Formats: sequence, structure tokens, C-alpha cells
Amino acid sequence: MPSTYSLHVFPPRLSSTSFLDVVRALRFSPVSDFSLPRAPVPAHLLLTQGVSRPGQVYVMERVPHHDGPETVLEMLNRPEGFFAFRPTEGGDVLLVSKVHTISVSVHRQAPISDPARLTAAKLLGVEIVLAGGSTLGGWASSELPAHHARLIDYLNATHDAFFAVWTHASTHCVNRGHVLYARPLD
Repeated sequence: MPSTYSLHVFPPRLSSTSFLDVVRALRFSPVSDFSLPRAPVPAHLLLTQGVSRPGQVYVMERVPHHDGPETVLEMLNRPEGFFAFRPTEGGDVLLVSKVHTISVSVHRQAPISDPARLTAAKLLGVEIVLAGGSTLGGWASSELPAHHARLIDYLNATHDAFFAVWTHASTHCVNRGHVLYARPLD
């Protein structure tokens, strides 16, 4: 089995540190082979620069808070600043900044996977106008109490960076930092 090593740098002492002292502070140690399985999900990525690109994003095969794999929306709302994306046209995996991601769209992935929750959710028609002028129309699934089930309540219900807007064909995970405005379509 091949070994994987990581480089550890220890901060040098503030008093007269020589180059050799810094070199001696470097050491290599084996990294655990433990990792969580990831599943590829076909997606379209739209960044602040460029056009929508087809490829794959990777989600955890299991999460502790529900059955089944992680959703793309859950992956995007994790605290890490980057996610892996493999373009369809080939090449290396890209580590994409979430801050510069406008949206990630996936085909036929329901924003709410639990059928009981989905039937109880209120559908809100919405049109989103993104920075750059493009628009996205669809529905948001609000699981809020009836007296707080307006579009503004849905958009303000969480501090997560991404929220879901879906159509019959796709679910769009939209970065709220790139939304100019939203308009209810009821």
C-alpha cells in the first residue's frame, strides 16, 4: 500500500533562527488512509467569470442527519471554502471557490428528499435576477410555518450561502451573494 505524507512546519523560535534551524523543524509524517466515500453527481457550474460548464461535483455518500447521500445544496453549505469539480471535457479536478460560484445546477435532484416533508412544504414561485442580468425562474420549497411562508421569509430563513430554486428538469443551488433581487411569481 503506498504511503501518503504530509509536510508539517513548526514555527521557529523568534530569536536568531537560521535557515538550518527551519529545515530541521520540517518533518514528514504518515497521513491516515481514513476518508469518507464521495459520490459524483452530474452538474452544471456557473462562476462569476465564464459560461456554465458541465461536469461533476462530489457529495458524501452518507450523512448523519438523514438517510441517503448528501445533497449538492448541503455540500455547498458546508463551511469549507472550496469544492471539487471535474469538467466533462476532461482534465484535472478543479477546486472551485464557493465565493465565486453563482450556481450549481443538477438534473432531477429534489430540493427536499423526504416525500412527507416535500408534500407538506409550500411551493413559492420565484424569479431570481442574478448579477450580470441573467434570470432564473422556478419554485422554492418553503418548510416554514404558514404565517412565515412568504418568499422573503424563505430567503431570510437561514444564513447559508446557497438556497435552492427548482424547475421540472433541474434544481439550481444559487449563491445568495450573487442575487440582485428576487420577485415572487404567485
